[in-house]
Amino acid sequence: MSEPASDTQTAPGPYVLVAPNGARRGLGDHAELPVGLDQIVATAKDCCRAGANGIHLHVRDDRGQHTLDPGRYMETMAELRRAVPDLQVQITTEAAGVFDVAAQLDCLRTVQPEWASISVREVARAPQLAGTLYGLCEDQGTRVQHILYDREDAALLADWQARGIVRSEQTDRLLVLGRYSAGQQSAPEDLDKFPQDPSQWMVCAFGRQEHACLLAAAKRGGDVRVGFENSLTDGDGNTWADNGASVAALVAALKGAHE
Repeated sequence: MSEPASDTQTAPGPYVLVAPNGARRGLGDHAELPVGLDQIVATAKDCCRAGANGIHLHVRDDRGQHTLDPGRYMETMAELRRAVPDLQVQITTEAAGVFDVAAQLDCLRTVQPEWASISVREVARAPQLAGTLYGLCEDQGTRVQHILYDREDAALLADWQARGIVRSEQTDRLLVLGRYSAGQQSAPEDLDKFPQDPSQWMVCAFGRQEHACLLAAAKRGGDVRVGFENSLTDGDGNTWADNGASVAALVAALKGAHE
């Protein structure tokens, strides 16, 4: 798969990944939060038109609950490739308090995605499987984005990289700002809580300052993840009409910052 936009010198700005639903929110949180296949595809189309480069994909079961079901993943990915071929797809392996590392490994082995987000904190629940999991991703060509919540996660990743558990090319990181702050309200200064690293990095953030955090990250050379998984509102507390509206506003702000 191609690299994020920030890897190319001609790119106008950071790579924009939309996370439209997540593992926990549902229609009770926002009427336009995509849960079913058709809703996810329609949202992906809107966000691609608004300027998103990729989608961070969660799928749901028949009850609307988070699942790592390989069949649902492959069905949704196939439909996204057909309907929105220009949008890259990253699947999540998030446990969400439901799935163990063996289930995450099985999902990766069966789906064989081009790109997946993987929490080092979650993999550390079964450290004996870590080498197998990252080796599988290397062998099948699955690009890994490591989810990091704090400095301890970053230190664990560095240790696994030094020991060869995480393979040498598996360096991309997603820095999650404010995950454990009061009310999950992120702030731009949360960026300073992570150690600097020359590897490819991306940021997501919670609450009303989501866009402010992403703009701050972009100014430092990071890529950005935006969407209803992390925040439903703008900086004034107004609820976004849908994911596409949030993406469009962020893309406009990013372009303004580059002019």
